[in-house]
Amino acid sequence: MDAALRQTLERVRDAAAQRTPLAIRGGGTKAFHPDASCRPGPGVPMLDLRPLAGVVSYEPSELVLTARAGTPLAEVERLLAEQGQCLAFEPPRLAAGGTVGGMVAAGLSGPARASVGAVRDFVLGAEIINGRAELLRYGGQVMKNVAGYDVSRLMAGSWGRLAVITEVSLKVLPMAVSEATLAFDFEQAEALARLHAWGGKPLPLNASCWSSEDGRGRLHLRLRGARAAVQAACRSLGGERLEGARVQSFWRACRDQRLSWFTFREPHLALWRLSLPQTAPALALPPGVAAPLIEWHGGLRWVQAAPEHGPALRALAAQAGGSATLFMATGQGRTRAPGIFDLQDPVLAGLQQRLQEAFDPAGIFRGAGARG
Repeated sequence: MDAALRQTLERVRDAAAQRTPLAIRGGGTKAFHPDASCRPGPGVPMLDLRPLAGVVSYEPSELVLTARAGTPLAEVERLLAEQGQCLAFEPPRLAAGGTVGGMVAAGLSGPARASVGAVRDFVLGAEIINGRAELLRYGGQVMKNVAGYDVSRLMAGSWGRLAVITEVSLKVLPMAVSEATLAFDFEQAEALARLHAWGGKPLPLNASCWSSEDGRGRLHLRLRGARAAVQAACRSLGGERLEGARVQSFWRACRDQRLSWFTFREPHLALWRLSLPQTAPALALPPGVAAPLIEWHGGLRWVQAAPEHGPALRALAAQAGGSATLFMATGQGRTRAPGIFDLQDPVLAGLQQRLQEAFDPAGIFRGAGARG
């Protein structure tokens, strides 16, 4: 055990013995999120995981990479790109300095998530420190290495509420052989209908993004796969084929929330994340709330709305078979709305409580979230 891991383990052991909370921090790129904030307030010690850095192993032929939690995400992606490989779920860079551990703990995926899967689908194994200061390893480096509860994947989206992630093994994939982006002038209802219809056909759909700016609805559709399949899809779907560097720039901006739809958000508006069935129709948003930005072929809808619209958004999402959570609070210092761990369903809330008690009986992680 090296010095960085030993020191991390000792910090958790001391916190457990004293029953005092710890705030887990990676690169700090998601500190804005309600579940990444240190709820007990100032004075809670920060556990910085950036010293736990470095790629432990990488086997391009096996499509597996293992890295420590504090490893910069940019470093991992550079290494993969050299071998023509990638993290297919396109982890968002909401700021510079993101880490591998924070990527897994936040569980956020980019534009391709609806087609290739989420972060958790690519987690093969994890090493963690639980609230008892036990260093545990789950899973491994192959897909068929799991029996019973898949604890390593449980870490994805846990926001550091269950344990400290110290190391993860990830499945990686080759970059796409061929890619094309098509653009269509559709209003929201037509865009959703087209995406629903296309989803039932053998098309190499990879990502989609619809938004309305200046009164004009615009759908971007990305195709990836075999060259013949992409070319055939372009011929059958029509639309305007976009070329050049601006295409890659658009999808990076979509992934990292740098499109103008995101960056021009008014200070009094919060950013809400609605997770819905892809077949859900356009929602009748509260009066005064602008049209959403839609990703994941209809499954992810971003809405800019004031905090007081939260109950209405949650009700609308529930009626459509999904959920609405606050993703980014207003810029005016208002009280933030509940995050994803403030569950209304008593069954899910009870399951969550039992999980937290099993991993963290002293509650040292429940007052803080991963900020990586």
